[in-house]
Amino acid sequence: MEELENCQICPHRCKINRLIGNKGRCRCDDKIKIALASIHYYEEPCLSEGNGSGTIFFTNCNLNCIYCQNYEISQQGKGKIISIEELANIMIEQQEKGVNNINLVTPTMYAYQIIEAIKLAKNNGLNIPIIYNTNGYENVETIEALEGYIDIYLPDLKYYSDILSKKYSKVEKYFEVATKAIKKMYEQVGKAEFNGKGIMQKGVMIRHLILPNHIQNTKHILKWIKENMPEDVYVSIMAQYFPTYKAKENEELCQKLTKKEYKEIEKFFYTLDLKNGYIQELGEHEEEYVPKWD
Repeated sequence: MEELENCQICPHRCKINRLIGNKGRCRCDDKIKIALASIHYYEEPCLSEGNGSGTIFFTNCNLNCIYCQNYEISQQGKGKIISIEELANIMIEQQEKGVNNINLVTPTMYAYQIIEAIKLAKNNGLNIPIIYNTNGYENVETIEALEGYIDIYLPDLKYYSDILSKKYSKVEKYFEVATKAIKKMYEQVGKAEFNGKGIMQKGVMIRHLILPNHIQNTKHILKWIKENMPEDVYVSIMAQYFPTYKAKENEELCQKLTKKEYKEIEKFFYTLDLKNGYIQELGEHEEEYVPKWD
C-alpha cells in the first residue's frame, strides 16, 4: 500500500499521494470501487464456457476512450466503495458459485489492493485461476509486482498508431507501452495451459477490438503479434464495436463495423496463420450485452 503514497502504478506516473485522498488521471484514491460482481458467460469459450467467468468490474480507468462501452463506470465513476476484505470475500463467493475463474476487469488502478485481497482470499481457500483483464496500458513494474498472483493475462492491444491512441483514448505511446507490458506478461506466465474441460488455467490471450474505418490499425496489430510473440500465444479479435458515449458524435466511429471491413480482417487473420485464438462473428445487437451497473 506504500506504493500509493507516490503513485506510479500506471504509465501516467502521476506521483500523487492517494493515501490521503488525492486523485490522479484515473480518478482513484486509496479506496477500491467496483460497479458489478457477476457470472459472465460471454467471454472467450476457454474462459467462460460451462460455469461462466466470475467477473468483478472495477470503477474508473487510466484511459479515456471515447467509444468505451462501459463508460458509465470507466468515465463517469458509477460504483460502490468496498474494503480489501470485502473484495477478498467477493472472490470467495464467486468461487462458491462454481465459476471457472475470477475475472478482474479494468484492475490496473487497484493492483496493489488486489494483491492484498488475493492474499486474504487464498488464505481462505481461493484456488481457481485469476484473470487480469486489462486495457493494456500498464507499467512493466506493476506486472512484475503481480507475479504469483495472476494466472491469466487478458490484455487489450488497441492501437498501433500513436495518432489514434491520442485521438481516441488521450494517451501517449500506447503501442510502445502496451507491447512491453504484454511481453512481460508472457514471460511471467508462459505457454497457455488448460484443464480437462478445455478451460484455460494459465497463459496470455491478447484481445483486439476492430474499429470502423481503421482496419489498417488492426492489420498492423495482428502482424506485430505474428512477428513478435511466441506462436502459442492466444489472440482474440473482437467485432462487437458499436457507437456509444462520445463516439456517437465522431465522424469515423459513429457507425458499426461493415461486413466488408470484417471480411477483410477475417481474410488477413487467416493469411497470417496465427495458431491459437478466436475471431468473433459480426453481430447485430452488441449493445444488449453491456451489463447493467446495479
